[in-house]
Amino acid sequence: MENITPSGGFKLFNQLQLQEFPDKFIIRSTDSPEQAFSIGRSDGVIEQQTGDSYSQSPTKVSTIYGVVGTIRLLAGTYVLIITSRKEVGSYLGFPIFRVMSMRFLSCNDALQLSTAQEKKDEAYFITLLKAVESTPGLYYSYETDLTLNLQRTCNLAEGRASKPLWKQADPRFVWNRNLLDELIECKLDAFIIPLVQGSFQTAQFTIKSSIANITLVSRRCTRRLGTRMWRRGANLEGDTANFIETEQLFEFEGFRSSFLQIRGSIPLLWEQIVDLSYKPRLRIINHEETPKAVERHFHDLTQRYGETVAVDLTDKHGDEGQLSMAYASEMEKLPHVRYVSFDFHHYCGNSNFDNLQLLYDQISVDVEKQGYFLVDSEGKILMEQKGAIRVNCIDCLDRTNVTQSYLAQKSLNSQLQRLGALSSTECISKFDEIYEKFKTVWIEQGDEISLEYSGTHALKRDLVRFGKQTFSGLIKDGMSALSRYYLNNFHDGIRQDAMDLISGHYTVNRNNPSPFQLNGFESLSYLPVASALLVGGLTLTSFTLNQAGRNAQHFASSVLWAGLTAGVMALVKANGRQFCSRPRLCGLL
Repeated sequence: MENITPSGGFKLFNQLQLQEFPDKFIIRSTDSPEQAFSIGRSDGVIEQQTGDSYSQSPTKVSTIYGVVGTIRLLAGTYVLIITSRKEVGSYLGFPIFRVMSMRFLSCNDALQLSTAQEKKDEAYFITLLKAVESTPGLYYSYETDLTLNLQRTCNLAEGRASKPLWKQADPRFVWNRNLLDELIECKLDAFIIPLVQGSFQTAQFTIKSSIANITLVSRRCTRRLGTRMWRRGANLEGDTANFIETEQLFEFEGFRSSFLQIRGSIPLLWEQIVDLSYKPRLRIINHEETPKAVERHFHDLTQRYGETVAVDLTDKHGDEGQLSMAYASEMEKLPHVRYVSFDFHHYCGNSNFDNLQLLYDQISVDVEKQGYFLVDSEGKILMEQKGAIRVNCIDCLDRTNVTQSYLAQKSLNSQLQRLGALSSTECISKFDEIYEKFKTVWIEQGDEISLEYSGTHALKRDLVRFGKQTFSGLIKDGMSALSRYYLNNFHDGIRQDAMDLISGHYTVNRNNPSPFQLNGFESLSYLPVASALLVGGLTLTSFTLNQAGRNAQHFASSVLWAGLTAGVMALVKANGRQFCSRPRLCGLL
């Protein structure tokens, strides 16, 4: 099935009708009713439908906005559909949508023939599918490939635009790639939507009487998908956790410019297993293949982005210091990659955001040499970006986001000066409207990326917005940090299993052991008790901390409740890992 636009580009069906029958589901294009396919409710078999020849009347009809894919579990097939969407802006002139809600259609009549253990296992897998339905930060387009940045798009062959979107896409950034196989086999190209997880933020402003648009697109790599504590470091192939490509796209008077940055976990083999400690110990895994994994990682980056500069923002003492030293040692073996160590907390920890200039002074020559991508209104390439800055801290969230926003601001100043919108002595921080919108898109992007990896908003948001830490910001950071602690210890095991299932890191079949047999040390019986104790303590701590700024009595109260909460944590920590929600499938890979 193909759907080619008059201009020769490929376009997906953007509104569908879901017809429910006793024996099958039929999904039909609203604009082209003859284009449809069915899924058997008993066996999950997918078949193309011709015309509207089905004799029965559907028991239910509803509007949906896309088919995300299918997954086979023990008792049958489940089809993931988009039930609501929101238009959030445009990319290169094409509308971009955010997935607001999704739902799995069950085609699992075989469940009634399953054994008791299989039914128990299937129930757990269905719990994971429920978690998948609420996956945050999924974006897509019906008309353009959102996985490719502007420079790659312009450098690819012209004829690619007529290919199905899933064939155009960079598989690294297709969140649902593992769910598309059956749809691809059935040649349902016009129904296949590549989803990108990450962030899409856009803002418009006026500069020198001309309208300008800034768009921030972050694309999360799916090769080592996971949650904050259950996906750290690299695997032996060199894929790293929380690897994200961020593109800052600027459009002004027909010109388009693009500035790319990348982030990713320190590419060594290391882990940080939750044990109810507020900050679990980091453990470096000594493996003979570590040098090759590091080399593979940077070889891949060099092939894709050009010259790479690795900026390491971790502390130089404690566990972070040991990890940073191990990283620096491995980087000495790669003379073609520049490694720069910058202890963010040391230089910027006391709200000294301007001290990032010290880092920029070290890498300014590299940043200027790498440049940015620039194309004029006729599509003529005027400049190409020749490399990328790779930034990391421990989580690659808070410190990383502050630093990347600083580098993006420097690049945007350069672009505006090149286009004549600013003089050589002007910068966007002198224009309140522009600067505020620039900071907002970066703050919103940081929050969204953080929600996907850690479950909470980003920390250090004030450093981006105000250039310093405020008291209210400190309180909010404290609340987010406590929320991260709770989520990492009591919820992320389920989230990690859901990601492993949906990304294909764990494959369901009857020959695999039951997920209830994979992690014998997990004891869920403790979880409700531990959760109740901690949530109660954290809630009271949160309430009193929010009042802390008003008077000394409230502040003393907040300290008291924080102490009691810490006491509860110490009490339950005696049972350590028994209280933690841990992945049953393959969260430690």
